[in-house]
Amino acid sequence: MTVLTDTVRAALTAGHLAHLVTIDPDGGPQVSVVWIGVEGEEIVSGHLGERRKLGNVRRDPRVALSLETGAMDPNGLAHYLVVHGRARVTEGGAPELLQRLAHVYLGPDVRFPPMDDPPPGLVLRITPERVSGVGPWAG
Repeated sequence: MTVLTDTVRAALTAGHLAHLVTIDPDGGPQVSVVWIGVEGEEIVSGHLGERRKLGNVRRDPRVALSLETGAMDPNGLAHYLVVHGRARVTEGGAPELLQRLAHVYLGPDVRFPPMDDPPPGLVLRITPERVSGVGPWAG
C-alpha cells in the first residue's frame, strides 16, 4: 500500500507551505519552510544552491515534513499532515521544478526563478515512510 494516498497527495500539492525538519550535526533539529510537489512516490523540493538542509540530508537522510491544509474536523481542529521519511539530494532540475511549483504557490503567470540562466540546482527527494496528523490520513 502506498503512503501517498489520494488525500495525502491532494494535501501535498495544494500549495501549502511545508516545514521540513532535518537533523543538524549536533543531533538537533533544523527547520526550513519549503515549496513541495509530488513526483511519482516522492515528495520533491527545489533548491538553486547548497543549503544547510541539503548537507544535513546527505549526512543523515531522516526527515519530517509538516503542513497545515486549511481544512478543519467537526470539532474545529485544524487538519495537518506530518510525513516521516528518508530523503536524498539529486543534481540538476531545480529551475524546472521551481517554475512548476511557482505556478501553484504564486500564480499561473509567474516566472520563477526570476533570473536568466539559473544554475541547475538540486532537488530534494523524500521517500515517505509514514504519515500522521489530523485529517483523513490519520489512522
